[in-house]
Amino acid sequence: MVADESPSTEDVHQSGLLPQLVAHLREHRDRLSEQWADRIRGAHLLEAMTPQEMVAETNAVYDNYVEVLETGSVQALQHYARDLSERIIPRGVETHEVVGIVLLLRDVLARSLFEKYEGDFALLNRVLDAYEPAANRIANTVAVSFVEERERVIRQQQDAIRELSTPVLPVRERLLILPIIGVLDRDRARQLTGQLLAGIRTHRAKVVVIDITGAPEVDETVANHLVQTVDASRLMGASVIITGLSPTIAQTLVTIGVDLSKMNTIGDLQGGLEEAERLLGYTVTRKEPSTAP
Repeated sequence: MVADESPSTEDVHQSGLLPQLVAHLREHRDRLSEQWADRIRGAHLLEAMTPQEMVAETNAVYDNYVEVLETGSVQALQHYARDLSERIIPRGVETHEVVGIVLLLRDVLARSLFEKYEGDFALLNRVLDAYEPAANRIANTVAVSFVEERERVIRQQQDAIRELSTPVLPVRERLLILPIIGVLDRDRARQLTGQLLAGIRTHRAKVVVIDITGAPEVDETVANHLVQTVDASRLMGASVIITGLSPTIAQTLVTIGVDLSKMNTIGDLQGGLEEAERLLGYTVTRKEPSTAP
């Protein structure tokens, strides 16, 4: 076996440092990847992964890492980091784990460079000067990509929760119910309006019952937004009935001067449904209980 000889300083100056670093890291890929995986296991990171998944992901990250060192382009790494994040975020992997494994890889590769160039201290310094900025840029790229993907997933989850908490329910032809449960803040009020208008269009609704029995309080901003929702629904051709006003909310509406002439309010949901059916032209008849002979 031919010994691995370090290039001279003159050769490195002529051919450039990074290409030689890349060739070294690719030549020793299997050994360095295994060292990195051992460090990850020792730090108890990515424990949500199976051993097979760990090998596959570490090899992929390693190859992307070396490619960025070679090309200077982080686009491929950004794409891979987002794909990786999509796979591991649902498993509960935290940001510090992803940052941790990238920093461990940086350290493993740096140790390898120390071993390769330890006989020439001046050359080692030049090698590290070339390697460290690129390695830090890679670590920053992976961290940012992971955080962005994590925030996107969180936003999706929040949107899904909001949709579940403000469902637009078709009760019968041309009649929708929108039950509101929990705190109605400004953002949720905007989403409510969007969902309601989309529901009116989809179901060709003529009457909407908004039940706020489950809303503990409504501030001035949200109250005004509720009036705007009623106006927007009217423009879409649907009448709005608001039910379940609590004494506190009713007092708030009066205090802040909401134009109550624009709001058709009924005490409870049952009464609101009966009014809605009347507006739609349905006749409600009560069936008398039969008496036993």
